[in-house]
Amino acid sequence: MKKTSIIMVEDDEYAGKLTQDFLVDSGFKVDRFLTATDTIAHIHHDHYYLLLLDITLPDYDGFEILKALKNKIAIPIIVISAHALTEYKLKAFKLGAVDYMTKPFDLEELEARVWLALNKTSRIGLNIDIFEIRSMTILFNNNTLALTHIEFELLKTLILSKNMVVPRRTLADRLSKISSERSLDYHIKNIRKKIYDSDPHKKYIITEYGVGYRLAV
Repeated sequence: MKKTSIIMVEDDEYAGKLTQDFLVDSGFKVDRFLTATDTIAHIHHDHYYLLLLDITLPDYDGFEILKALKNKIAIPIIVISAHALTEYKLKAFKLGAVDYMTKPFDLEELEARVWLALNKTSRIGLNIDIFEIRSMTILFNNNTLALTHIEFELLKTLILSKNMVVPRRTLADRLSKISSERSLDYHIKNIRKKIYDSDPHKKYIITEYGVGYRLAV
């Protein structure tokens, strides 16, 4: 089974190795880097599902990484830092972190928070080899789907609510460019065709008549 890949930036050798070994033993694949520069270089070119981020680093602080990655990657970021001040936590959250843990922390609690963050973003529990959100594109079976902006937003909403029915009105209300339910049906039809062209053997978007749509994975 393919392991979930995590990228971690932590320059403390002992703490970093301890955390890395624990997560590897828990079934994750963990790549650890010591600097902000190396982290940013690898996160854009490799396939990761979560970032564990220290704040105090030898080149730049972790906030610079958050600024550099904000709105550019679709993976959750958990800050792990010795800084316990509320102002640090608020700054991290404002820059896109989904969680903040203060050192020293319990490794089992860290694992639980990692799973929670992954589940919240639907990057795990979803068949990652089928659908994957990357910035402003969606990959299907590792191939980029040629989607319009509206189609991207619709499919992204369905992916993030995997196996749950999304009401028609919810989909229409979230997308200002869709003016009617008939227009919504048109865009769903186009998405289905593009998915079908790549995999004609399974129907992924299910119509729940009178209610809405559901992405079945």
